[in-house]
Amino acid sequence: MDLKLRLRIALSSIGIGLLVLVLKVGAYWLTGSVALYSDALETTVNIASSLATLAAVWFAAKPADTNHPYGHDKAEYFAAVLVGVMIVLAAISIFHAAWIGFTSGDNVEYSPAGIAMNLAAALINGAWARFLMGYGKKARSPALIADGKHLMTDVVTSAGVLAGVVLVLITGWKILDPALAVLVGMTVLWSGWELVKESIGGLMDEAASSDVLKKIRVQISEHGEGALEAHDLRTRIAGKLTFIDFHLVVPGTMSVVEAHDICDRIELAIREDVPGARITIHVEPDHKAKHSGIVVL
Repeated sequence: MDLKLRLRIALSSIGIGLLVLVLKVGAYWLTGSVALYSDALETTVNIASSLATLAAVWFAAKPADTNHPYGHDKAEYFAAVLVGVMIVLAAISIFHAAWIGFTSGDNVEYSPAGIAMNLAAALINGAWARFLMGYGKKARSPALIADGKHLMTDVVTSAGVLAGVVLVLITGWKILDPALAVLVGMTVLWSGWELVKESIGGLMDEAASSDVLKKIRVQISEHGEGALEAHDLRTRIAGKLTFIDFHLVVPGTMSVVEAHDICDRIELAIREDVPGARITIHVEPDHKAKHSGIVVL
């Protein structure tokens, strides 16, 4: 994805986050609901995470240099971890607000304008979250995907909170308001943990998925004509890049030029099937064959 476009998307997330925050704070101010307060508090984390995403997208797009010969794509994972930590901190703040709600027992005031403002905020967040996740997946951007997932969690909790506040107004059960805030906090806490876990997997050089590995094996087998086998296939994911390396066994009498041509064919086929592939092939003579791994057709 073009860097300028990615930066515009990240900047748009910040602007939308500020708009949603204004709407949710207005909804809390009009109703006095602790649950709506917790919903607004989560939005402050959305804005902070969008700022982290903006920085990560900019840094990850920097070209490889002497200090970082493999590029800077992993910067997006750091942003995703930071977002996850922010989500956990937001959950703790929500639990604190819920405790105050349980002990104070304040009334929730009926306000059609407040409810409408919270509903509008949820709809805006929902539309933007779907866009971020779809675009982030297409661009293989962990930071954009993380931002989208966080927003979608916000949408789900906002819908639940809004329904609960309406129920409080109908039934008059004041305890439901802080109870809803607790449920919001638990949902937020879980989403933060999942996000941190996924991002740590990327930082720890997690291998490509089984589907991607299958594609790589098929391309090696179908486009390695002239070689004998491939073994010791290894992969790791770094943002939108997939690093691939393996050993390719060729006849001992084959020339360097012929072996190089085979490698070129395989690399071209893999790159067409696995966007962002960075491939390293170690060519070996036939006596190094392990008679296992990928058999070339």
